[in-house]
Amino acid sequence: MNIVRSVTELQRYPNSVVTVGTFDGVHLAHQEIVREVVSRSKSVRGRNVVITFEPHPKVVVASAKGPVKLLSTIDERIERLRALNIDVLLIINFTYEFSRLESREFYERYVVNGVGVSEVVVGFDHMFGRDRESGIQELAKIGQELGFSVHAVPAFAVDGEIVSSTRIRRALADGNVHRACRFLGYDYSVTGTIVSGDGRGNALGYPTANIELLSDTKVIPGRGVYVVSVELRGQRHYGMLNIGFRPTVTNGTKQIMEVHIFELAEDVYGERLTITFLHKLRDEQRFASVQELVNQLHKDKELSLNFLAEHKKNN
Repeated sequence: MNIVRSVTELQRYPNSVVTVGTFDGVHLAHQEIVREVVSRSKSVRGRNVVITFEPHPKVVVASAKGPVKLLSTIDERIERLRALNIDVLLIINFTYEFSRLESREFYERYVVNGVGVSEVVVGFDHMFGRDRESGIQELAKIGQELGFSVHAVPAFAVDGEIVSSTRIRRALADGNVHRACRFLGYDYSVTGTIVSGDGRGNALGYPTANIELLSDTKVIPGRGVYVVSVELRGQRHYGMLNIGFRPTVTNGTKQIMEVHIFELAEDVYGERLTITFLHKLRDEQRFASVQELVNQLHKDKELSLNFLAEHKKNN
């Protein structure tokens, strides 16, 4: 996959099949669109091109409404798209000025005169242009004027529900990692650095590594205790992770993410790790005493190990 960040880096090739989108999470519906692009480009012996944006448009035009949380960083998006056999990935720097381009101007300047195009493939609900002013009908009209055809990929559904980034974010916020995984087509993960905490986990017999995420825009699953896999120093481990305020032992107001990695005794402060969410055990709760908390941690570990035994058997 050739990755470019400006149309000036590309040789214009009129027989290109192109798709345009943010592709946050590169979920199953996105994958279906990209596979269609690749297939249609092969059938005409052309080139396939995916155009995406960085930063995510919402970070630029919707941040005033509050923090923008996303399913993937640009690096994660690149790796997911790379696996789909794309010829060219064009990453356009999304600025406020760029967001004011009219729909036709974008397609004429970047897609037709920049990349070169014979066909544009998009999702059924594709919206684009200044203030998302245009949809499929407007795109088809632009295509007629500028000389390319348009193919809209139908909605992609799982378990009777249309797959979308919004639905996946909502599932993660609810702690429903199984539902999110079904829509993504893979298990959700976050990457961070291990930082020092207050050492309370050691006193409870469950030492934990506090995690500072590398990206402050990544969606964090809802508060609770999860079974996770951990990629650390090139090796895979397993553990249980807590997201929340630890109400039994602190009166903290800052949410933390901490993981107890099974069978790991070495010092790992400062190390980078990737956490993959496999299963939610329970919501965060306040216990009447520290001993009740410890008793629950024993149960959590037993449930985690039982889940992992089945998980490893089926994967």
